[in-house]
Amino acid sequence: MKQVDVLIIGAGAAGLFCAGVAAQQGLQVLLLDHSPKVAEKIRISGGGRANFTNQDIDPRAPHKHFLGENPQFARSALSRYTAADFTALMQKHGIAFHEKHKGQLFCDRSAQDLIDMLLRECEAGALGGAVTRWQPAGLKILQYSSGAAHAYTAQTSQGEVQARAVVVATGGLSIPKIGATDLGFKLAQQFGLQVVTPRPALVPLTFNPTDWLPFAALAGLSLPVDISTGAGKQRPLFEEDLLFTHRGLSGPAVLQISSYWQPGTSISLNLAPQVALSQALLEAKQSSKKQVANALTAWLPARLADTWVSRDSAWQRSLPDTPDKALQSLSTALSQWTLTPSGTEGYAKAEVTAGGVATAELSQQTMESRQPGLYFIGEVVDITGWLGGYNFQWAWSSAHACAKALAQQLKPL
Repeated sequence: MKQVDVLIIGAGAAGLFCAGVAAQQGLQVLLLDHSPKVAEKIRISGGGRANFTNQDIDPRAPHKHFLGENPQFARSALSRYTAADFTALMQKHGIAFHEKHKGQLFCDRSAQDLIDMLLRECEAGALGGAVTRWQPAGLKILQYSSGAAHAYTAQTSQGEVQARAVVVATGGLSIPKIGATDLGFKLAQQFGLQVVTPRPALVPLTFNPTDWLPFAALAGLSLPVDISTGAGKQRPLFEEDLLFTHRGLSGPAVLQISSYWQPGTSISLNLAPQVALSQALLEAKQSSKKQVANALTAWLPARLADTWVSRDSAWQRSLPDTPDKALQSLSTALSQWTLTPSGTEGYAKAEVTAGGVATAELSQQTMESRQPGLYFIGEVVDITGWLGGYNFQWAWSSAHACAKALAQQLKPL
């Protein structure tokens, strides 16, 4: 039997970082993961270069970039450990990085550099020594004994562990092929904690195959768009790239809006956001004899222009032969394309999981739950960020808040 101060379940971004910080505060830490590979989600993220944070995060206004029943919950952790703090750690380890787009920071070379840094941080323990890591080691049973010095007993595939505190950093259900499970949600429910129903987020949208048939041949085509969903003042709008797929729509624009989309509701697209299309077509009509489809290529990819014009015989003419009303209806159709997804590509293609352990059950300062000594950090919590490094920053910030709190609360026996 092994005794430790802290048992951390999950060796992903949040778990690894929390383990390293806690060990450097003098705590004895055991990190447990059922997968033989460490931080696989980091390794595959950002095209293999890990979009590890976003320097545009405003910690004072998390609702701008984070979702959940109470996105303001993230304010404390994000304010106390910022994107600048994490990039300083990267610089300390000599890892080169760059901004790619809209504040998104990526490793110059490889996501493996980031993983190696986190492992080095785990090895740099203080009085408690380096982090002990058991992989692969599955958790079988977690029990709590009130009043005991080591209140938690875990039965694992590598033996029994007793811990003074337990941190759940098991992530969500996204990308099951690399080991995602619902263990974190089950542990929360085991101890009577509320879980907001999980759902895929940052995920491609799909459409009824019959309705999508005219567009399926456009798979692989990409273009910048404006995309929105919902109604009223809270209607989110993103200016990003759209990607056509055989089954529907993907790309950054769709991944962003998918986190806000509700089943049964529509999304709205402006396929030519860079121009007032109706005015531009009417002006072109005065000086050009081009076919409408050819004229559209000034603002749209040719394949999309041809596909779109083929939907209505009124548009299959030269500009001079096309009535103004038909040009206006075409421009409206392209700039206000409204369609209703049938669903999403699910957890297999989702980058993150929305929902999770309810923030009402947790302390925003420490990440401890109502269950004494049981903490939840990272994606398993009902805080979901935008595409672009926001979810990794939540992992770092929530892990850091938790580790610092553990060091304060777990006084030497």
